[in-house]
Amino acid sequence: MLKSKSYRRIGPDYRFDEQVSFVDIKQVFGLGHIRLGKWVENEERDKAANLIFDSLADLAFILKLPPKALGLRETLNLAFGSGGQKGVQAHYAPHKRELALAKNAGAGALAHEFWHAFDHYIAPKSYRTSPNGISFASHSWLADVKPIKHPLNQRLERVFEVALLNENGEDGHDYVNRAIALDKQHNSQYFSRPTELMARAFESCIESYNDITNPYLVDETLKSPLFDAGGYPTLEHREQIFEALINYFEPLGDALGRE
Repeated sequence: MLKSKSYRRIGPDYRFDEQVSFVDIKQVFGLGHIRLGKWVENEERDKAANLIFDSLADLAFILKLPPKALGLRETLNLAFGSGGQKGVQAHYAPHKRELALAKNAGAGALAHEFWHAFDHYIAPKSYRTSPNGISFASHSWLADVKPIKHPLNQRLERVFEVALLNENGEDGHDYVNRAIALDKQHNSQYFSRPTELMARAFESCIESYNDITNPYLVDETLKSPLFDAGGYPTLEHREQIFEALINYFEPLGDALGRE
């Protein structure tokens, strides 16, 4: 069963207390296929469907995107209670373009993993990436892969600059320096990866949005051992990143709405 934890969500009522299904999620948010684990019982399936629906609706609302845009042109697939990794609450599998949420521990990771999916999806549309292999826009930006000239792509580059560079536009931001220090402390190469830096920056902006609280969508970027260790952007830095994110996603949503 899904943990009995009550997710104290504050935000718009999109469902008007109606029960939704995973078919509704697929249709409303323009997803590809959805996989449910064979051990997912009806009660936990229904509870998860409501939680995931509200979380995706909150994400679209915050980013000022049409709900169907979250499906990344029906290329983003979703798994619930299926395809998980041991000890991992959620993950994005780029080879399957699938966002997988663990049955009992997927809460709080949806925003983080959505960014990974978007980062992967937008890479070949923003940079002249190799047709072979898997690319992410954040990594392509850091690796100086040649960008594809387009006003929206320039706005995406601005997101990376604000999140990862100092005000001089040349040196790494203190957020990056703290991540490097965390990697040294843990003898790892994880926290300072551009893909992870951007996923944490993205989810922290979503959690810091004033009018919506949704711990199923994102949790613990404001209060957790990783926050205390400097693993997330400061509140001031989040405001700057969020402004750049909206300056990118809002016109992207307008463009998609005209199609």
